[in-house]
Amino acid sequence: QVQLVESGGGLVQAGGSLRLSCAASGRIFSINAMSWYRQAPGKQRELVAAITSGFSTNYADSVKGRFTISRDNAKNAVYLQMNSLKPEDTAVYYCNAAVTYYSGSYRSADDYWGQGTQVTVSS
Repeated sequence: QVQLVESGGGLVQAGGSLRLSCAASGRIFSINAMSWYRQAPGKQRELVAAITSGFSTNYADSVKGRFTISRDNAKNAVYLQMNSLKPEDTAVYYCNAAVTYYSGSYRSADDYWGQGTQVTVSS
């Protein structure tokens, strides 16, 4: 009932910037937290940044001061502005959303994931 579609990944040189976008669609009633995770080859998926519906944010220590998460509640979208990129930021980036959606006459809640977008930072 809900889909998350990401965009904005790519190849960039160290020190460069990228902006990731993720839009949710479907029979959405509300979205609570929205987050970005990443997974590098051979490593576990890790939380990069999260933002609540009230716009409170938190970041992984490794990206503080370089990445900024934001959201547009009217568009059911979340963004990740990534500046001063480093080769160690190379990973597949996934968005995640805690969604309450309409299911028949009721509402249900679940976590949804995007398909992932590749970010590659060359040295």
